[in-house]
Amino acid sequence: MITDAMRARFDREVAKYPPEQRQSAVMACLAIVQQERGWVNREDEEAVADYLGMAPIAVHEVTTFYNMYNQRPVGRYKINVCTNLPCQLRDGQQALDHLCHKLGVEMGGTTADGMFTVQQSECLGACADSPVVLVNDRTMCSFMSNDKLDQLVDGLKNAEPSA
Repeated sequence: MITDAMRARFDREVAKYPPEQRQSAVMACLAIVQQERGWVNREDEEAVADYLGMAPIAVHEVTTFYNMYNQRPVGRYKINVCTNLPCQLRDGQQALDHLCHKLGVEMGGTTADGMFTVQQSECLGACADSPVVLVNDRTMCSFMSNDKLDQLVDGLKNAEPSA
């Protein structure tokens, strides 16, 4: 379940906090699991809870609260589309619908080749740049018209090594 290498990384994160506050490392430990596995399942949550001395439900609450933690396998490129009110007023829903149509998936779905997952997201904190998308929880893309969404998807596809 949790490898020795993962445990060593957990140890480094926990060392940043006073001993009585080791549970403060829960987000970092979940991020480590996700980096290693691509997602966090219930068994992983239980292992993190055991390691940190927490109730498993407390770890599960963290995993389910933040959409940066994948609770199931996702595509190589996870594209979160903000659909909160400011983005909605500037075509956020249309951006989500366009991506889903272009990729042939339902919202929350993954393409058959496993390359893309499209998700709806709450506020990404860039309201003035709406509509916005976040790729792989790291790269924010602003003012996403249909043309820019097409360019994003095509660019990601072309970045893939040939088989």
